[in-house]
Amino acid sequence: MALLTDDEVRQRLARLPDWTRQGDSITNVRKLAGFSAAMLYAAAIGHLAEAANHHPDILIQWNKVTLTLSTHSEGGLTDADFNLAGQISALG
Repeated sequence: MALLTDDEVRQRLARLPDWTRQGDSITNVRKLAGFSAAMLYAAAIGHLAEAANHHPDILIQWNKVTLTLSTHSEGGLTDADFNLAGQISALG
């Protein structure tokens, strides 16, 4: 899987306003109603990630879920990161 160029990353982030770039990763922070909602949200992401065979780093802090995507095997951002980010964003 090929790494995306900086221009490609910028173009794709423009279509995913809830994600931001942090170095070789993209990150999304979502605040939910409480811990149970955060856990349910993380579980839904887990199902998407398993289906895509691409797994984000997930940090749960009571009602806040922070997701970080990067293709570690390639050393940066690829189509797989943005495909999964789009699916996660569609969860609402």
